[in-house]
Amino acid sequence: MERLIDSPVGLLKIEGDDRAVTGIRLNAKGRVSSGRPAGVLAELEHQLAAYFGGTLTVFDLPLAPKGTPFQREVWEALQSIPFGQTTTYGRIAETIGRPDAVRAVGAANGQNPIPIVIPCHRVIGASGSLTGFGGGLEMKRWLLAHESGQWSMLSGH
Repeated sequence: MERLIDSPVGLLKIEGDDRAVTGIRLNAKGRVSSGRPAGVLAELEHQLAAYFGGTLTVFDLPLAPKGTPFQREVWEALQSIPFGQTTTYGRIAETIGRPDAVRAVGAANGQNPIPIVIPCHRVIGASGSLTGFGGGLEMKRWLLAHESGQWSMLSGH
């Protein structure tokens, strides 16, 4: 199942099966889906609207990201980053007990199939700089500003 939905960061393609969310594609192309969503996609759409509306800080959805055991371990660790906070690739590597795997953590972060819900945007460089994001750095900046309540950053002021 899939749907195209509009959001403050652009068109999103949300994907799922009968049991869980399997993907969110950023910068999707096409037309917003009509009709009412069903099953897990209905709940995902509802929670994304609440997140973007500022009333949801923790997603509570069944997730089924497809990836290697290492990638899934990294994605699990990403879900422990609190709303409105950031961490580094090095800290994630330490969290999963592989302090020398910083580059591999970065690569796994970049392959996250369920961005926003699995908050890969909350990972920044060791120097505090914004680093790559599948939706682009402007989208990452927007998401971080949204979560930190820095609304002036969202409008460019």
